[in-house]
Amino acid sequence: MIWKYVRTGGRFVRFAVVLAAAAVNYYFTVWRRGRSSNLAVRAEWMSGYSRRILAVLNIHVQRAGPPPAGGLLVANHLSYVDILVLGAAQPMVFLSKSEVRDWPVIGPLTACAGTLFIRRGQRSDVARFDEAFNAVINQGVILGIFPEGTSSNGHQVLPFHSSLFARAAAAGWPVTPAWLGYSLAKGSVENDVCYWGDMTFFFHVLRLLTLDKINATVIYGPPAPLGLDRKQLARHLHGQVCELSARHRPPVPGVS
Repeated sequence: MIWKYVRTGGRFVRFAVVLAAAAVNYYFTVWRRGRSSNLAVRAEWMSGYSRRILAVLNIHVQRAGPPPAGGLLVANHLSYVDILVLGAAQPMVFLSKSEVRDWPVIGPLTACAGTLFIRRGQRSDVARFDEAFNAVINQGVILGIFPEGTSSNGHQVLPFHSSLFARAAAAGWPVTPAWLGYSLAKGSVENDVCYWGDMTFFFHVLRLLTLDKINATVIYGPPAPLGLDRKQLARHLHGQVCELSARHRPPVPGVS
């Protein structure tokens, strides 16, 4: 028991050090050099520090399938950890709910990474993002989207919001689906890794730091066919992610 507290305390200190280093590095290598308008630079910064944070949290990632070379990456959403897992593989800019911007630590870091913050449930907010989406794609950066609109316990893939695919469908951008999953030797993925419902961010992070090891899996599917409208894209991609989930998600006790 004492060793568990020592290990958790050590991880907390290393976590704080990495976050502080990330902030200092961003200030001197991005902000002071006037490179904050370069999304590729910000995405590269985010990718590097995602790998460092995953190492501190002892999260081991296995990936299968070809990752996207451009366009949109669409995945199911279980936790704020998803951004680190996907971003560590390649530089990306993410679309996130506006509440994340106000979270301690994570909010400022995601803002530095160029994250686009959207207010859920407001169609006018989705429409105004056409220009922002264009800026990401035109700079050759992949745009990561969680079209369920919220995180879940991972038992099922929630419906996708088709409005998020309007610009991709109109412009003919490639859209690649991916499935994310987690497993633990000890503990509950639903309660310890997934961040959903009325969980509190600070206490969830503390619980995350106590875990021995987290195994993360990312399975990339084939890009969606071109020529689909936004609703067709949403249905096709949802079906692809559900299929990947059915094939690769470990069985959950008591859930069929």
